[in-house]
Amino acid sequence: MNALPPSSGKLVHYVSDAPFDVQSVKRLTPEQERVYLASQWRLMWWKFKRHRLAVVASLVLLVLYGTIPFSEFLAPYNGSTRNTDFIRSPPQKMHLFHDGQFVGPFVYGKDYRLNMTDLKRDYTVNHANLQRIRFFCHGDPYQFWGLVPADVHLMCPADGGTLFLLGSDRLGRDVLSRMVYGARISLTVGLIGISISFLLGITIGGLAGYYGGWFDLLSQRAIEIVHSIPHIPLWLALAAVMPVTWSPMLVYFGITVILGLMDWTGLARAVRAKLLSLREEDYVLAARLMGAGTPRVLFRHLLPGFISHLIASATITIPSMILGETALSFLGLGLRPPVISWGVMLNEAQNMNVVALYPWLMLPVVPVILVILTFNFLGDGLRDAADPYN
Repeated sequence: MNALPPSSGKLVHYVSDAPFDVQSVKRLTPEQERVYLASQWRLMWWKFKRHRLAVVASLVLLVLYGTIPFSEFLAPYNGSTRNTDFIRSPPQKMHLFHDGQFVGPFVYGKDYRLNMTDLKRDYTVNHANLQRIRFFCHGDPYQFWGLVPADVHLMCPADGGTLFLLGSDRLGRDVLSRMVYGARISLTVGLIGISISFLLGITIGGLAGYYGGWFDLLSQRAIEIVHSIPHIPLWLALAAVMPVTWSPMLVYFGITVILGLMDWTGLARAVRAKLLSLREEDYVLAARLMGAGTPRVLFRHLLPGFISHLIASATITIPSMILGETALSFLGLGLRPPVISWGVMLNEAQNMNVVALYPWLMLPVVPVILVILTFNFLGDGLRDAADPYN
């Protein structure tokens, strides 16, 4: 390498007889520096924001999970409050105008008579009975998170009126209020279950792929045994053996543990297969030579290499666990009253005659479908954002 004298004002490198002028190199613009110096997580965030459907799905999930701590406040009624005068009452529509005049949010009252032909209650709208909706009001008393007594609700029916925006069930309980309460159970069962599934899948699959040998052999045989058993009958059997004397909280945790123990095998195999190919890379050898232990090599160097697969697995596993809890509760082998979940509410819709006469009892299936779709859309966006080759 030669250079011109300092008097020339230029430093020229000769590579293969081709001069290279340092001053001719363009400096990076601030926008380019911002991209080239950005961290991996910042790059993932920028790519995720371009996936509009995933962003909308994340906002929807954020709203749904944000209601969990405030279920008692958001629900118009207590989840177990019964109104025997309005059994299986159809939904009441919310209105803002009455006779062309703006009066604020209100519903019309309903009158009913017993049809002696089929012993069914026939409800008719009473347009003369205008019932205003109250906001931030005192209503049914409740125990906030089972600890603090309170009676403040976001909205309440008028004094002496009713507020069944999604109708009532066979015991006169508000369907909307029970759906809000049920979100706390149905949405969190997936988070707890996936925590168990990921803990087992990443640990067992990671050790099997990193060490191999006898541990890999035993873990693969265990996975094959679990896979050979049909999941739905096994779920039903494990849920059926839970003692009927257990409290609703113990049954809830029992269901989450069952769901978590059944869904770790697929993730363990995926983690093992990926680590078998990555453990021979040069950067893994360099980490070992620098004295890094097995946990650091696994969680610091290897797992980030396929974080996109883990994200996709999580967004698929959570809705499958929600569906599992819903199916078990729908069949009467999962959560049982007085626990409120979407599956428990759908248990009342097993009779097709009931569904035909009172279709609003099927409304709890709407949030189940919504959650599954939003998790799938969110998973697509996160997987694309975390994929280093995308």
